[in-house]
Amino acid sequence: MITAWDWFKRSIVKRDLGDHEGAIADLNNAIRMKRDFTNAYFNRGNEKTHLKDFQGAIADYTKAISLKTDLAEAYNNRAFAQCAIGDYQEAIDNCTTAVRLNPDYARAYYNRGTARSYLKDHEGAIADYTKVIGLKPKHANSYHARGNARSYLKDYEGAIADYTKAIGLKPEHTNAYHARGTARSYFKDYEGAIADYTKVIMLKPDDTDAHKARGQAKYRLGDYQGAIDDYTKVIIGNRDDANAYYDRGNAKYLLKDYEEAIADFTTATSLRPEFAVAYSARGQAKHGYEDYRGAIEDYTKAIDLNQDDAVAYSDRGWVKHDLGDYPGALADYNKAISLNPDLAEVYLNRGLTAYFLRDYQGAHADYAKAIGLNPNYAKAYYNRGLMYLSLSQKDKALTEFMRAIELGHLVRQEVLDKCK
Repeated sequence: MITAWDWFKRSIVKRDLGDHEGAIADLNNAIRMKRDFTNAYFNRGNEKTHLKDFQGAIADYTKAISLKTDLAEAYNNRAFAQCAIGDYQEAIDNCTTAVRLNPDYARAYYNRGTARSYLKDHEGAIADYTKVIGLKPKHANSYHARGNARSYLKDYEGAIADYTKAIGLKPEHTNAYHARGTARSYFKDYEGAIADYTKVIMLKPDDTDAHKARGQAKYRLGDYQGAIDDYTKVIIGNRDDANAYYDRGNAKYLLKDYEEAIADFTTATSLRPEFAVAYSARGQAKHGYEDYRGAIEDYTKAIDLNQDDAVAYSDRGWVKHDLGDYPGALADYNKAISLNPDLAEVYLNRGLTAYFLRDYQGAHADYAKAIGLNPNYAKAYYNRGLMYLSLSQKDKALTEFMRAIELGHLVRQEVLDKCK
């Protein structure tokens, strides 16, 4: 006659073969025959966890605990299932019980660290991962997880050290490479970040997240064509990724490939009609393409979607300035400043429009404000120099031009000659 233990033993064979449903069927039979079969409830909870039936798993672990209240593994595994359904505080409580029952239970500390991370208790998570590392110094995932917690606390140096340790223990740890690349980006070590993302791509050639991150790092280094190549890989992997089209469009815009940039921004907005910044970006590209009316339409659409976008008002004002609509430009600059009074470029642009309207006092005040916000704003010194030159104040003009040159702005010799 088949006993409950026979069903239990057969379930283990099926488990080892990966037949989790078959294992559950055998455990059901074992439990029918022996209602207080603690190990059967526990193992059935494990099998349900494998099948992502977390509620069912929690019920089985709870039954196992009711039969054997000091079963640390059941508390830990119940915590894992609770974490999977977002019940993080219950998970923490169960892990705490598990480590009270078994102070050297590394997995319970790890799971508690995970739950604490979800609740943004990153310092608590670091303490738990550190405990795991003390118990298991070669546990690569704990270094990776602790690095993540340190990153959330903006301890990027500590995070990089942890990711590096994780990689040393597990050289194919793609998540650690990716995370280290992100931390390096915060330090503006874009070359190091690119190296890490490249390693991820070597190990996982179709990892679109790594291509996107590498594209962003290349973009920040000014390698716009390299960024385009990576964003294109992302798009090939997902034709509906509006952000990838937007990012690629920005890189094309900076290469002055305005027509292609417009095409990408158009795709981005067709995929996501409420994508306000993509309309603004397309407006910039149309401005560069000298489609001024189209640019104004796009900036207006962006403003309709986000009426607090100071930059969109400012950029629309700049297009209106180029069209000679100085009153319209001033209205947009004024609105931008009312929304964000700390944008130096808006004062610069408003100052230039005032200059064109021969409002030299207004221009002077705006250039002074721009410089006050950004004392190294070379273009503001240059524009103020042009204003002084038009007023025949040559000494003041020369002083402004020399300051602009010191800050890296090109001033043509014929302009300097007019100051003599």
